[in-house]
Amino acid sequence: MKLTIIHPCIGRRRDDRGYVRTWQMEPLPAATLAGLTPRDVEVKFYDDRMEKIPFDETTDLVAMSVETYTAKRAYQIASEYRRRGVPVVMGGFHPSLCPDEVARHAEAVVTGEAEELWPRVLDDARHGKLEKFYRSTTRPPLAGLRPDRSIFKGKRYLPIGLVEAGRGCHFKCDFCAVQTVFSQTQTRRPTDEIIAELTAIKKGKKLFFFVDDNITSNLAQAKEFFRALIPLGIRWVGQSSINAAHDEEFLDLLVRSGCQGVLIGFESLNSQNLAAMNKTFNTARGGFTTALANLRKHHIRVYGTFVFGYDGDTQASFAETVDFAEEHAMYIAAFNHLTPFPGTPLYRRLASEGRLLYDAWWLDDRYSYNRIPFVPHGMSGEELQSGCLGARRRFYSWKSIARRGFDAVNRSNGFMWRNFFLINAMHRGDVSLRDYYPLGDESWQGSLLTAN
Repeated sequence: MKLTIIHPCIGRRRDDRGYVRTWQMEPLPAATLAGLTPRDVEVKFYDDRMEKIPFDETTDLVAMSVETYTAKRAYQIASEYRRRGVPVVMGGFHPSLCPDEVARHAEAVVTGEAEELWPRVLDDARHGKLEKFYRSTTRPPLAGLRPDRSIFKGKRYLPIGLVEAGRGCHFKCDFCAVQTVFSQTQTRRPTDEIIAELTAIKKGKKLFFFVDDNITSNLAQAKEFFRALIPLGIRWVGQSSINAAHDEEFLDLLVRSGCQGVLIGFESLNSQNLAAMNKTFNTARGGFTTALANLRKHHIRVYGTFVFGYDGDTQASFAETVDFAEEHAMYIAAFNHLTPFPGTPLYRRLASEGRLLYDAWWLDDRYSYNRIPFVPHGMSGEELQSGCLGARRRFYSWKSIARRGFDAVNRSNGFMWRNFFLINAMHRGDVSLRDYYPLGDESWQGSLLTAN
């Protein structure tokens, strides 16, 4: 049996034949799926972000992990294969959130996690008996998970090793698709298996990124894991909730385990907004100022993310937030507008209030990247979009980059300081690059082939 795994891109502008080759990290879901595939199945992998897909190459089954932003392109790819008589199976967050929509474009849809379903999907495909839906109703254990990174051989990715230590998060942020799919639960891999994986792949990797939705969701388990990391002597970054910054033992272990920085979703400086998104824990125990002081004391760099468009935001919110990010010398930061993902409490609320501008913004030809898909309260959609752009431009100005670059924490490690200016320069170049970027390939010819 021949299996083709494809990682779809977000989209391409019309007649743009130059594929984006920068900023690309290895797509771990593809390697995870390949690792779950029996050895007697021949696996081919293509990354739609950086290479042409050979649609006429012989294969028995095509598999794609689909996110909301890549759904439109995934349906185009699926149509190409299905016209050639090749069945397509789709899984991932978007199929779990919109299974009936995805079912119109694929022979089979996997909802939830694939670990316990994938062997049955492949066996059914071998015998030409694919079912329309394969539903995971429980959280499968992650023991024995072994991503097959051999599928990345010969492709040009950043020298960053992506590793999954756990999956899911215990918090209930209203905008988050993760909590919607996993119902505020988290599963973790056995520590010894993660250590074995890191040991096997650390050659040639200058930095590791733990892709966990929240590596600190369970502090006790996180501490045990960090203790086990210490002997490896690796550098790593990950995503964390800010409540962990109030635990001194945790911070000490974080540094000793090789952590170079954490991505933290600050989201908003407005307490009304934080309450609306179910994220009041951000303000506990002294709030942002105390948490950031604790991180600074341990020389932990911060990648701060902020979102604008909640009802408490005004045009003054942008400058206040950039002031805050610069005052605390954040290594990098993101300033984005609120995006209602399907299936989330936020999406349902905006729909009930009649504030969504599209039935499905991710498929609507009128929508493009960085457009506002809903009606905000405190400003117009145009003001929200331009405010986010202005915040990014100011934070990634050369003046701001220089000031933050010579901050004591950001230059406390030679490796991270050398890369600070490169990373910030790349973000500077990307400030407006994606504005109005299409979802799906504008040059794609034909119509979407829908299933019965």
